[in-house]
Amino acid sequence: MTIPSTPFDASAWLQAWQQGLAQSHLQFGAVMRQALEAAPLDARSKAQMDFALRQVIDAMNPANSLATNPEAMQAALDSGGTSLVEGARLFLADVAKGRISMSDDEAFEVGRNVATSPGNVVFENELMQLVQYAPSTAKVHRRPLVIVPPCINKFYILDLQPANSLVAYAVAEGHTVFLVSWRNVSEAQGHLGWDDYVGEGVLKAIDVAREIAGTDKANTLGFCIGGTLLGSALAVAAARGEKPAASVTLLTAMLDFSDTGELGLMVDEAMVASREASIGRGGLMKGRELATVFAALRANDLIWPYVVNGYLKGKAPAAFDLLFWNGDDTNLPGPMYCWYLRHTYLENKLREPGGTVQCGVPVDLSRIDAPAFIYASRDDHIVPWKTAYAGTRLLGGETRFVLGASGHIAGVINPPAKNRRNHWVGDLAADAGAWFDNAQSIDGSWWPAWSQWLAAHAGSKVAARRVPGSAGFPAIEPAPGRYVKAKAA
Repeated sequence: MTIPSTPFDASAWLQAWQQGLAQSHLQFGAVMRQALEAAPLDARSKAQMDFALRQVIDAMNPANSLATNPEAMQAALDSGGTSLVEGARLFLADVAKGRISMSDDEAFEVGRNVATSPGNVVFENELMQLVQYAPSTAKVHRRPLVIVPPCINKFYILDLQPANSLVAYAVAEGHTVFLVSWRNVSEAQGHLGWDDYVGEGVLKAIDVAREIAGTDKANTLGFCIGGTLLGSALAVAAARGEKPAASVTLLTAMLDFSDTGELGLMVDEAMVASREASIGRGGLMKGRELATVFAALRANDLIWPYVVNGYLKGKAPAAFDLLFWNGDDTNLPGPMYCWYLRHTYLENKLREPGGTVQCGVPVDLSRIDAPAFIYASRDDHIVPWKTAYAGTRLLGGETRFVLGASGHIAGVINPPAKNRRNHWVGDLAADAGAWFDNAQSIDGSWWPAWSQWLAAHAGSKVAARRVPGSAGFPAIEPAPGRYVKAKAA
């Protein structure tokens, strides 16, 4: 069970009554956890109760209340009450937004200073736009790279700033990059299902990219749920006797949902049935609700610091591109969301050959025989790394596994120029623990290792074409396109 971080190191807490209050809070949490540990509950029920208990204990932290936060009280005295007025203004502004602000939203604009890699939208349908990025090298690999980002967030986590853009890095490495920009759906798209995301999203993107590039195969990459969609799509293609992928890269993605971490604790039959009854035949899973769930997993990082600094101390959040992206909510169609919940988190059917029928065919991940590069992050709380490793046993091609340091996002977005963190490599083993025991730690980013691996599957170099699209798929509008700019209603 986890012990939350506590902000009791500030000098103001050294006063006796404040120190006593802090200790009382810590002791209360410890007693409650001991009681839970001793309760006659099964492991899953105990984990669910531990998660709920942590939310309560975090909320009760005396630092989260004006009356028991000496720093906030001192700020109010020093400012003559101005900090309280400003805190109230920030609170009312967030009420109007319907969420807690984590970044200065006015500092960023999609297409102006985030998502700025040059390119063009070359295809669009009801569900997605396909962006083709402009080459930055004289020659490019013959086979294109098609990136499938998560549909639960906007794609520009992969193109935040030029210095940390995976898109820009791949382009600079000589790849013609195509990227799916999922629509931020409204009620008009509330009928769309999982099969639409697989067929009219992933498979359509691969087909368009291959036609524009004039190749029979494309390299493919899926991030988070984008990796689950990519695996599903390539399994559908295999069931149809098609093999459109020259390689498969999966970044912090699950194909086997045996252990889904704390997110899985929220999913049971009653919860899924309730969602199916309410939005399973049409409607929206609001992005704001999803964002709240993810924030609750790390409340001491993503909720309470902004409550304390903003509402109690009157300090507006600083400009931070990653947190701006994190607050850019994305809706999902209800039928798609419900299919995903039931067949993955609840029943874990995707890993079973023929366990799901998608786009009219039973799918079997083992029929995907393209070489695969599977990346996971060691401290990932959304996709546990050992669960990502389980995917190595499901695919039919030669598979390489790489483990990076840090979490779900920071582990992935780790450009080589920063010279930060490390990663582990090694031959596949019977299980994740055995793999790690024999893995080699390497300093720095995993991106160069991936780039070297990808180049081996990307074909020979040809002269880069400067005109985007093709006769059949002409350029529609400049990147990043309209869809990524739409805000969730």
